[in-house]
Amino acid sequence: MTMPDRIEKQLILRTSVQRVWQALTDIDEFRLWFGVRLDQPFAPGQTVTGTFEHPIDEGALLRYQQSIGIDPRPVRPPSPNMVFCTVERMEAPRYFSFRWIPYGIDADCDPEHEPTTLVEFTLEAVDEGTRLTVTESGFEHVPAHRRERAFRMNDGGWAAQVDNIKRYVEQARA
Repeated sequence: MTMPDRIEKQLILRTSVQRVWQALTDIDEFRLWFGVRLDQPFAPGQTVTGTFEHPIDEGALLRYQQSIGIDPRPVRPPSPNMVFCTVERMEAPRYFSFRWIPYGIDADCDPEHEPTTLVEFTLEAVDEGTRLTVTESGFEHVPAHRRERAFRMNDGGWAAQVDNIKRYVEQARA
């Protein structure tokens, strides 16, 4: 089976582009929907460290991996103040991108040598509010022994995160 190189999620948020931009790029707001407390603000070229807000439930992750038909593998508990990402570009209020290690908590991941994927957020004003497109690409560079797991776990992760940001920005607008 050939794995796709990219994940793409698109949704309409019933709020302004500026509001979505703020939720994506302000680290205090990002923490509230994404679940990682970041140590530095996002800025182009900046390496950003952070700490997961909630403990990782390894049992749940192993069960999820099995439920989607991939070989369940243990996770490496993330250390406090781990490297979360390196910011590529910020073009307010329409485009934000960073690089990170896909499914970097995989115990089979070698963070010192692992290639990164590119995560892009594109915002577009539409009649209903804002069209947000989240794209993660570059999975063809992930080592073969973990490529499918990284892709499928991040695909599920982005499905959850777009729900999280939708809930966050739409409840916050009231």
